[in-house]
Amino acid sequence: MKNFLLLIFSFLVSTLSAQTLVPESKAPVVGIKTNIPYWGTATFNAGLEFRLAKKWSLDIEAGFKPFDGKNDDGTYDRSLKHLRIQPELRYWFCEANNGHFLGLHVPYYLYNVADAKLLDLEGERREGWGAGVGLSYGYQWMLSKHWSMEATVGVGYIYFEYDRYPCAECGNRETNRHKNYFGPTQAALNFIYLF
Repeated sequence: MKNFLLLIFSFLVSTLSAQTLVPESKAPVVGIKTNIPYWGTATFNAGLEFRLAKKWSLDIEAGFKPFDGKNDDGTYDRSLKHLRIQPELRYWFCEANNGHFLGLHVPYYLYNVADAKLLDLEGERREGWGAGVGLSYGYQWMLSKHWSMEATVGVGYIYFEYDRYPCAECGNRETNRHKNYFGPTQAALNFIYLF
């Protein structure tokens, strides 16, 4: 795995260094974006994308949900409190911010999740962090000179480390654990303003 990541990094650096880092056209060089479905989880989110070269860009996205579900008596109701930061290096098949792209993303999470049946955490709370790497594919549609939409999906690996607590006694830690996750790491429908 380490050799594979080193090979990908070497390829990206050599390809990027072979191109000029000054945009060659009057195409947008910075975009501000937000993931519309992510708002459905009551998560504040925004991102910036910087054009590095004609076919390369750097996307940095963050999501923050501060609501923790903690009751006055110290117990927890269902909650999904988290901070997610995800930089992604993108290669565009046509030109940056237009059409198809492939990305290499590195997600990082801080989280406090309680009683989430969908995540198989019924009756327990997990508090910890996670970091990983993944590959993504996406497409961006230009709607006008300054507005566009983007759809992207990604898969990869994330290492999670966490403390486990029973929800009825959330102050008493049961165990410290870790988990290796392989699967979807990204899904977005972004609305973008380009400068």
